[in-house]
Amino acid sequence: MVRKRKHVRYTVILQQEPDPDFAGYYNASVPALPGCLSYGANREKALVNIKEAVQLYLEDLEASGEPIPDEHIEQVGIEV
Repeated sequence: MVRKRKHVRYTVILQQEPDPDFAGYYNASVPALPGCLSYGANREKALVNIKEAVQLYLEDLEASGEPIPDEHIEQVGIEV
């Protein structure tokens, strides 16, 4: 019997690549999943790629019997 994973939602941080040789590229990370990183040639591709990376990350956790992490992130903006 295949167990269906509960639906989870994670914050993705998108950052434009600062290297001029990769203008237009975006880096993506998921703070709740350490080491879950990806990138793409544009914003949309980076989001597609990071979603795939998250799915694989969660599959690996499940395969090894580890719990699926909940997200505990507070987003705060500061002015300096």
